[in-house]
Amino acid sequence: MKFGIHNPSWVYGPDPAEAFEAVKTKAEWAENHGFVWFSVMDHLIQIPLVGAPEEPFMEGWTALAGLAAVTKRIRLATLVTSVAYRNPALLARIAAGVDHISRGRLTFGFGAGWFAEEYRQYGYVFPEAPAERIRQMADALRLIKAMWTEPRATYEGKYFSVHGAILEPKPTQRPHPPIMIGGSGEQMTLRYVARLANACNVFGGPNQVAHKFAVLRRHCDEVGRDYAEIERTSTTSLLLARDAAALAAKRERLQADRFQGFAGTVSQAKDLIGQYRDVGVQLLISSAWRNDFETQQLLAAEIIPAFA
Repeated sequence: MKFGIHNPSWVYGPDPAEAFEAVKTKAEWAENHGFVWFSVMDHLIQIPLVGAPEEPFMEGWTALAGLAAVTKRIRLATLVTSVAYRNPALLARIAAGVDHISRGRLTFGFGAGWFAEEYRQYGYVFPEAPAERIRQMADALRLIKAMWTEPRATYEGKYFSVHGAILEPKPTQRPHPPIMIGGSGEQMTLRYVARLANACNVFGGPNQVAHKFAVLRRHCDEVGRDYAEIERTSTTSLLLARDAAALAAKRERLQADRFQGFAGTVSQAKDLIGQYRDVGVQLLISSAWRNDFETQQLLAAEIIPAFA
């Protein structure tokens, strides 16, 4: 079982100008302490479950390019990019550039989008029907694959098109960077994972995740895809301490009344993560409430060695 870190917030201190330096230090630390993955959110404002919409927030692909230049081994991703925020042909070029800067360490995290408020603030049209947003995602992915693999890409979809488009240089990874679709929808999203993706990212407790993987397996069987080809990942929010007293103090100090992830001791976390492993999670991506560094230290020192 492998472990990754997801960066849920850009608040690291009183000076917003230090946000990138802080996340750079975090990614470099993760790379040197047993983590194989580092991702950032690709939102325009902070999402409600994590913080206030007014807090500082860096643009995801800009940050990823910076991290690609200063790290050496860790895999990098956005978790995940919304189909709506960039023309997909331009996004294909941006992603190819990050793949080159990182020397082939990009995972292309992609999704249908959901946060209507940021669409409204930035002037994007928000299709109310989830099915339409998911079809947009699939349409964009087919175009992006064409841009990455064809000498001159021509694609005519329902929502997006290119005509003899040149993208050079192609991504370093061949035939293209692995595509991760984020989302757990059983009727459409997981079906498109089976058809178009190299990895899935699902949410929920171990029993929920087990169910989603079973649905994905059925979709793979329907389209003749080898289920084992798809990397199975899950993201969970953690707040860890060595014992119950330390955890209670931390919850109060970090104002964790809105925290909706798993808060527990190292021993309890080992039990939970063992359940994720047993239901088939291959990469567990964790985010720490309020960027709590001790949570990540405990993962590195106590939990990663136990699941190596």
